[in-house]
Amino acid sequence: MSHLFAHLARMKLIQRWPLMYNVRTENVQEHSLQVAMVAHVLALISNKKFDGNINPEHAATLALFHDASEVITGDLPTPVKYFNKDIEAEYKKIEAIAEHRLLEMVPDEFKSDYQPLLCSEFQDEAYRPLIKAADKLCAYLKCLEEQRAGNTEFDSAKKRLEHSLAQTHLPEVHYFIEHFIPSFTLNFDEINRLL
Repeated sequence: MSHLFAHLARMKLIQRWPLMYNVRTENVQEHSLQVAMVAHVLALISNKKFDGNINPEHAATLALFHDASEVITGDLPTPVKYFNKDIEAEYKKIEAIAEHRLLEMVPDEFKSDYQPLLCSEFQDEAYRPLIKAADKLCAYLKCLEEQRAGNTEFDSAKKRLEHSLAQTHLPEVHYFIEHFIPSFTLNFDEINRLL
């Protein structure tokens, strides 16, 4: 018997942004779906616009599992996780232990298939920056959504993420920002009017 999917089903119980007032809460499961969709399109943009060679389906699958270890660790808020280098290093060790614990739940015949999905140390290096960028883009989108709802709690996070995204060397991220982000500043009627 494997407890893997019983654990993964709990992703929907883990709330993101736990130290911030949220107009609408966001859980790890829905965040992971959004990151997967963004990672998929980033891979497509890379391939079609910038001569990349990234499998979009693999990128999306990696993104689906990118926060899976949080079913064991919970979601540690960014200001805590990156408070100093010692805390960051220790948290990375905790994440690695949680990732391996999940991998231990996988039946032996599927372990090699799940190893790169659950354990970041086994992921292809070519995908890491893309998944990280998709994660940041989705955090930025959350900030925009909260601001649109009148919540100023996310103002500082939005500025920090804007700065970080502007510094990226991935042209597909800049393409995504230019072509997809503006719609997130519109309301439903405005989006429909543009179709």
